[in-house]
Amino acid sequence: MRHVLRPLPLTLSLLLAACATAPIPQPAPSKAQAPVAVVPDVAAGAPASPQAPAATNVWERLRGSFAMADCAADPAIDVWARRYTRSPKHFEAQMRRVLPRLFYVQESAQRHGVPGEFALLPWVESHFIPVAPRKNRAAGMWQIMPGTARHMGLAVERDYDGRLDVPAATDKVMALLKGYHDHFQDWRLTDYAYNAGRYGIDRLVKRDGTPPAEPAVPTLPVRAGTRQHLVKLMAIACVVREPGRFHVTLPTLEESQQLVTVEVGQRLTLDQAAQHAGLPRAALADLNAAYRNGLIDTRHGARLLLPRQHADRLRTALLAQAVGGPSDLVASVSAQPRLPDLDDDDQPVTSEAEHIPATPTLDASAPPTHVVRRGETLSGLARHYGVKVAQLRHWNHLSDNAIRIGQKLTVGAAN
Repeated sequence: MRHVLRPLPLTLSLLLAACATAPIPQPAPSKAQAPVAVVPDVAAGAPASPQAPAATNVWERLRGSFAMADCAADPAIDVWARRYTRSPKHFEAQMRRVLPRLFYVQESAQRHGVPGEFALLPWVESHFIPVAPRKNRAAGMWQIMPGTARHMGLAVERDYDGRLDVPAATDKVMALLKGYHDHFQDWRLTDYAYNAGRYGIDRLVKRDGTPPAEPAVPTLPVRAGTRQHLVKLMAIACVVREPGRFHVTLPTLEESQQLVTVEVGQRLTLDQAAQHAGLPRAALADLNAAYRNGLIDTRHGARLLLPRQHADRLRTALLAQAVGGPSDLVASVSAQPRLPDLDDDDQPVTSEAEHIPATPTLDASAPPTHVVRRGETLSGLARHYGVKVAQLRHWNHLSDNAIRIGQKLTVGAAN
């Protein structure tokens, strides 16, 4: 999502929408509200953490909630599906890395009554990568522009960026998609609107009429990139529908690795939270990239997203602290570093080659790593992972700040 929504009267803002074509039956919202791991002093208004039985297969649920056309609907769908899976092993590795986030997003989509295809939307936008903010560009795995984020109610500040807050941003995006569909009554136009803007698609529909069910990819005169956005979404859904057709095996997700939220009623540092959760600091920072200075701030919900097994450990520690009184869990705000401006000697990655990096390892016995992607800089990675540029240079035997796409960097010491 790269468009910026313009301020409009309240009556119009309620009509914000996203992409689709002819009316397609809308899946019924799930009645079950997933429980959240909660500690005392829960922040009000935070979105619930998705949870599902371990025996439930995320792929079966996705397929069962799809609402758009299948693989045979358009030749371009098959082209993109085969492009995604041209290296089956690489595709399977990517899916294993993103599956915890995908599972979380699918649960949110189900609660909002949004079809399963849109749980795959971050694959099209960013491959589920929490893209770091850069000036006035889109950020987060949903690729939301700053102005759009503020219109949606997501804070974009120096120390906290709600576009990178997976629970908050996912909840807002799903509500936005549902609103788009309520307006257009077409999930294809919902995707068009998410990519190109609700008002631009609305003007086209008013001029040319609502597109028919066929062809599956509407022929509205939208930009080629907007049409391709829908094709890509239908293509990754095609792979999920028929993985055997593309010689891939979709991974499974253990219950212990399902992502849940733990809400805290106090300020903590990511270092403290990682220690008590038994999770590498880099992995926790990657899942909670919204806290850009390493401090979990109660002004923005004080919510952490982490694997269930580590959430249980953190919750136990927080409950023990609540019973036993103050402990080293409480962070000192004044001790937290401020985010510096971009270093003058920092050298951004300039290669245009696409690369899908691995997320930091969850193995506490190994140093966490990060694979460099386009646009990242050494100082930006230092801020993201709460370390110094000098440490990154030392750990990776670098003589300067130059890094390249695909380079695997050590970004911290093992816990």
